[in-house]
Amino acid sequence: MKPLRIALTKGRLEENALSLFEKVGCDCTAARNKGRKLILPVDGGRFEVVLAKAADVITYVEYGVCDLGIVGKDTILEKGGNFFEVMDLGFGKCKFALAGPVGTDFFGGYSAKTVASKYPHVAGNYFESKAMDVKIIKIEGSVELAPLLGLSDAIVDIVETGTTLKENGLEVIEPICGISARLIVNPASMKLRKMEIESLTEKMEHVCKS
Repeated sequence: MKPLRIALTKGRLEENALSLFEKVGCDCTAARNKGRKLILPVDGGRFEVVLAKAADVITYVEYGVCDLGIVGKDTILEKGGNFFEVMDLGFGKCKFALAGPVGTDFFGGYSAKTVASKYPHVAGNYFESKAMDVKIIKIEGSVELAPLLGLSDAIVDIVETGTTLKENGLEVIEPICGISARLIVNPASMKLRKMEIESLTEKMEHVCKS
């Protein structure tokens, strides 16, 4: 049988995920000495990990070329998709927040507000829940620049420590929701490879709880 294929978000989540696999008893030597390879054997080829950008992890799982994926809740909220979100892995913790220049009364006044974000879908849903009509501008790079340049009144972004906000004269106006790494599974794989997937997820759950 083909090895179970797991898409991992490159970078910090990849490192945390490999540590988690090692804790459940998997040999991750080949994945740790990856060089430039993007598909790597784990546990003597019982599993394969595929290293990808966050949004692509969802695409690979959705289309069934990977059985499972590890991706941040931020990407799930922004992109959505057809998969099962089966576990909060508890690492990669941060939060979505509305932030703006220090001392700004964002919710005051009657003028229409403009908000910049790398996550227009998340921002749109947030303001919709508040019944606010806000213009949202998508930014790809350092979103903190938008209010500094006068492009927007505020930003919706991921906040970890708040240091970048502080250094740029910005502060959190309101937290939106918490984020962490999640395990997602392709619906067809969940049916066809149920026992293998459940065996792995039970071990992962045990480690995450301990």
